[in-house]
Amino acid sequence: MTIGILYQDGLKEYDFGPGHPFRGDRYQLFLRLLKEKLPEDDNYRILRADPATDDDLRLICTQEYIDFTREFYRAAQLGESHTAEKFFSYHSMDNMPIDNPGRVEEAARLVVGQAKQSCRLVQGGEFQKVVSIGGGLHHAKPSYGEGFCLYNDVAFCGIYLMKEFGLERILILDTDAHAGNGTAEYFYEEPRVLFIDLHQDPRTLYPGTGFAHEIGAGAGKGFTVNVPLPPGASQESYELVFQSLVEPLVQEFQPQIIIRNGGSDPHFNDELTGLGLPMSGFKMIGDKIRQIAGVCGGREIDLIASGYNREVLPRAWLALICGLVGIELEIEELTSQPMMADRSYAATQRVIAELRNNLKEYWKCLR
Repeated sequence: MTIGILYQDGLKEYDFGPGHPFRGDRYQLFLRLLKEKLPEDDNYRILRADPATDDDLRLICTQEYIDFTREFYRAAQLGESHTAEKFFSYHSMDNMPIDNPGRVEEAARLVVGQAKQSCRLVQGGEFQKVVSIGGGLHHAKPSYGEGFCLYNDVAFCGIYLMKEFGLERILILDTDAHAGNGTAEYFYEEPRVLFIDLHQDPRTLYPGTGFAHEIGAGAGKGFTVNVPLPPGASQESYELVFQSLVEPLVQEFQPQIIIRNGGSDPHFNDELTGLGLPMSGFKMIGDKIRQIAGVCGGREIDLIASGYNREVLPRAWLALICGLVGIELEIEELTSQPMMADRSYAATQRVIAELRNNLKEYWKCLR
């Protein structure tokens, strides 16, 4: 199966500067390993996309926020003065550029442009699966940027697919270690989007949202499924979640397309998080997505950007893609895994029991 991989060098400008956890060289680290381990041939095609326009961004943002974000990063790049007080009304501290801000806002438009192109390529039948490198900026909101995220390309995919293609059943599966609080807010009352979010227990990790009782509201009640995993949750816990929750929900919901986002930060050796997924676990996630996508003819959009261990990141991203495509490729683990699986597995079982109780009114498969 040939997949499309959206990437261009301008993405490296999505870089908050020396000392910040999110650096733009992550993309080159991945591309170098990809080309070393997996020839393009019939495996994938590297594709480009145009940056998002203001019209595109208005699907997910207020014009005031777009204007401020563009002008702030332009001024920062030119070394011009700007008002920190106004910055903090639109962005959190972790989005403040350090030293050299680069062309962050322009790169963020590329990410959303890739999301748009991904939707068009999959819905147009050119590719069953498309991967957007640099995508998955799931903390951004309509008028506020946080968590290293300016514009929410995950939300853009969902909204664009409903608006442009009339889709009525979209699955968004977030496997980033952090809860996708921005994405959740966009679709909290939307029954056309089933949002399933696997993340570290919000009592132990930013952004502090994504509890099991947060299940949506109004017409969308029951369509937000937060799975707060205990610190140390390993591959066995993830497999249990897929078997007990994700797979039955997908079968009942019957999505027309799947959008998955998340990078390498669930790895046990990530520098900002505390989950316990080994390298084989990322391959497993990719395999699971490929299998469940059978309900929608294999149509899937994958958004990959996160991860805060430079050695783990390219390997985990490649393992995900190998799973999505069904390629067997040995990707070595560089360090041994802490022994926390048993305790985490029992805690994961309790989370699943709580979720089944919270959601059984809305889903037959969970009764």
